[in-house]
Amino acid sequence: MEELLELRELLIGGNLTDALLLVEEMTEMSKDDKINKIDSFVQILLLHLIKQTAEKRSTRSWEISVKNAVREIQKTNRRRKAGGTYFSEEELRETIDSAYESAVDFAAIEAFGGCYSPQQLAKMVDRTAILEQAIALILSQNLSPKPLP
Repeated sequence: MEELLELRELLIGGNLTDALLLVEEMTEMSKDDKINKIDSFVQILLLHLIKQTAEKRSTRSWEISVKNAVREIQKTNRRRKAGGTYFSEEELRETIDSAYESAVDFAAIEAFGGCYSPQQLAKMVDRTAILEQAIALILSQNLSPKPLP
């Protein structure tokens, strides 16, 4: 809010150069906020996909968490007025890939009652398959996760 008031004052004062710099800064802040929000939901999504794959089972709660995480990622990434998305598929893939290690750490705490280390749990799952499943869910319109093998 403070930035908007400052922008207003710069525009009223005719200082277009500083106003444009402030607009750029506000745009970056907005994108950083979207990145952080998407990253948080990606970690939740991956956490549950890892648990489902490692334990070869699912629960209704995990499925709802997956569905909610996908929904929130899609909602955050959607440009409401301009249409399209903020992040390309490639940027989403990069975000998913960078969140994977943290998701494994959290999944190790929850899966199998926490009896495996993150390294042990990581060996039980196919990283590439989980990353592909995550991106497929995010890019799809159908929010139902595919059944486990």
